[in-house]
Amino acid sequence: MANNPVRWFEIYVQDMTRAKTFYESVFHVKLNKLKTPVSLDKPGLELWAFPSDKEGWGCSGALVKMEGVSSSGGGTIVYFGSDDCAVEEKKIVKAGGQIHCSKMSIGEYGFILLALDSEGNMIGVHSMK
Repeated sequence: MANNPVRWFEIYVQDMTRAKTFYESVFHVKLNKLKTPVSLDKPGLELWAFPSDKEGWGCSGALVKMEGVSSSGGGTIVYFGSDDCAVEEKKIVKAGGQIHCSKMSIGEYGFILLALDSEGNMIGVHSMK
C-alpha cells in the first residue's frame, strides 16, 4: 500500500451538540457540517467533519449521529495528533470526558493517552514529546 492505510474515520455519537463541544474544546478545532449525499439521506443523520489538509499527512473524519447506531468504548481507537498530549489531557475532563490512561511513553514512538469522550467512545492522543 503506497499511501497511508486510513482514509477516513467516523465517531458515532448520541448527542451531537455535546460531542461537538467536547472535540472542539479539547482539540481547539472548528467542526464543519457536512452536506449529506442523497444516497445516504436518512432521518436523523447528521455529520460534522474535522478540518483537513488534503496534501498533509494522515486523514480526516467526522462525528456522526445516526438512528440505530450507538456510541461505545470498544472496538477501533482513533488517535489524534498533538504537539504534547499532556495539553489535551488537561482539557478532557473539563470538556465532559474521562481519562482512561494518562500520558505514557511508548518508547521511540513518543507518548499516548487514552480517554473516553463525552459519548463514551475510547479515543487516543499521540505526541512525540
